[in-house]
Amino acid sequence: MRYLFALLIALGWLVSPAAAQDCRLPDPGTTGRVAIGQTGRSAWIHRPANHERGRLPVLFALHGSGGSGTAILKESGLEDTSDRHGFLLIAPDGGITAGQGFVWNIPGVPTVTGAMPTAQDADDVAFIGAAIDWLAARGCIDRQRVYATGFSGGGRMTSWLGCVASDRIAAIAPVVGLRAGNPRSDGSGFPDPATCAPERPVPVIAFAGDADTVNPVAGGGAGYWQYGMARAMARWADINGCRTMLAAREAAPGVVEQGYGDCRDGARVIGRVTRGAGHVWTPDNDALWAFLSRHRRR
Repeated sequence: MRYLFALLIALGWLVSPAAAQDCRLPDPGTTGRVAIGQTGRSAWIHRPANHERGRLPVLFALHGSGGSGTAILKESGLEDTSDRHGFLLIAPDGGITAGQGFVWNIPGVPTVTGAMPTAQDADDVAFIGAAIDWLAARGCIDRQRVYATGFSGGGRMTSWLGCVASDRIAAIAPVVGLRAGNPRSDGSGFPDPATCAPERPVPVIAFAGDADTVNPVAGGGAGYWQYGMARAMARWADINGCRTMLAAREAAPGVVEQGYGDCRDGARVIGRVTRGAGHVWTPDNDALWAFLSRHRRR
């Protein structure tokens, strides 16, 4: 029996008493920079206030291109949301330096600098996976409740996690950055299905502003963008096996919601567009968390 327990601990399904005391998180209600295992990288981690020890749901918050972990925490207001709802919030820096900030490594897509990521650049998907493993092994997080959101370039990175890490991420919430794979190279204005083929359905809630000229809702723009939000949502609906297009509704004053339902494993695809909003953080964070938190990785 002790060998079975040892195996379960090694897989991260159980936590040894020693590991449970080695969570290495900031104090409740505070944010601190934490070195992530042996990765050589760190992340800002906010531990929710008034929380007892134990496995928490976790939300990765990914900054925009040229930004940082501290920037996404400031502009999103997610630390307060973490305190209200009791989830661990993690805000790393992207793996590629760009000026005074960072960008994310999305293979095959140029960054905002115009440069294509190379094999020598840090692998951000591998880093986020290592962070999940490191925190789970110490009893800090619940592997079945790992979520991602991000702004702009961080929204594109969030979408990429949905494409290639559905075995890790339970649901995603890109903000002004929803993608469903790389733009097709023929310039047709559609996503390339070969570049986004998750192993399992991925629930999606995406947020945008109809006055965004950086990542236009209708498509166009820079080489990393091209196709619009509607085509991204339609591709995710196809991935998730959705059978019903939901009627548009007013989710909040000035916010129109559309999407797809009757999807495999309940993996709905929802888009919310704020009228008159530009390239800014648009979500109601409580609504964002309400959508994400109802899903668990199967």
